[in-house]
Amino acid sequence: MAEALLEVTDLVTEITTASKPLRPVDGVTLSVNAGEILGLVGESGSGKSMVAFSIMGLLEHPVSIAGGTAKFRGADLCSMPASTLRGIRGNRIAMIFQDPAMTLNPMMPIGMQIVETILAHRTMSKKDAWVLARDTLGRVGIASPEERMRSYPHQFSGGMRQRTAIAIALVNDPDLIIADEPTTALDVTVQSQILSEIQDICAERGTAIVWISHDLSVVAGLADRVAVMYAGRIVETGPVQTVLNHPKHPYTAGLLRSIPDLDHPGDRLSPIPGIVPPLSHLPTGCTFRTRCDRADDACLKRPEALVLPGHGVVACHHSLVEKLEASPC
Repeated sequence: MAEALLEVTDLVTEITTASKPLRPVDGVTLSVNAGEILGLVGESGSGKSMVAFSIMGLLEHPVSIAGGTAKFRGADLCSMPASTLRGIRGNRIAMIFQDPAMTLNPMMPIGMQIVETILAHRTMSKKDAWVLARDTLGRVGIASPEERMRSYPHQFSGGMRQRTAIAIALVNDPDLIIADEPTTALDVTVQSQILSEIQDICAERGTAIVWISHDLSVVAGLADRVAVMYAGRIVETGPVQTVLNHPKHPYTAGLLRSIPDLDHPGDRLSPIPGIVPPLSHLPTGCTFRTRCDRADDACLKRPEALVLPGHGVVACHHSLVEKLEASPC
């Protein structure tokens, strides 16, 4: 089995408060191989974006890494000197944010922003960097890229700004891209085009992608594997079709019941009762137990992550299987 390109183990991220530290990321373990797309899904507030910011080293006081590792090609990003991490971030690892305004400078032409990204990590002339930037814009579907290189972000539509943010992430041929719901605000046509382009890039270049989303339908058509996250913890991981067609964790099953079934139009949805609890009031033991119809006294203890043969990893005392034949991770 090939060594994982990114391997996150027992990652803990804490927010320092006056009363007690809060954990938006609480013992997350996941991995992604070269050329693989991993979908990271869950409700808003489950900690998906915080996992991404932790891996990328984009945390500021009072948020910090409190434990665990995030190894990229064997080197721990969490303990890496800031100068070394800067050389990797935007070069070997890139991030696409949900809002392109977090990437684009409104006061600078698009072309210069991409050129600066290139020159920050490569030794080449500005002329060659300009050509590379222009070609990358064209590759993500921007028409007339030579002309658009001189445009400012406000002259682009929302879809074009997001494509530009993707171009900035791609321009240095990263080994890993972390995409934080980059198509959520786009219409379905543009979303479909961008998803197709992402898949092509992954296949052509062997780029690994961690795709963060709350939209299971997007992940179903894009990802190879899926990790389901709830209240700062990974509750289920496995091949995307296996997990979505045969969920073993009650939370995953609840997410799927909340989606309209095109084969049975008009059927009532069965949403998960309640909401993700705030970090300051997380239940002890299994954090999903207050919303789960299978919860009992056993759920007062935090469940171990268990390997289910032929499925993946599930962290639940009452996995949705008739006979639990599992082993600790």
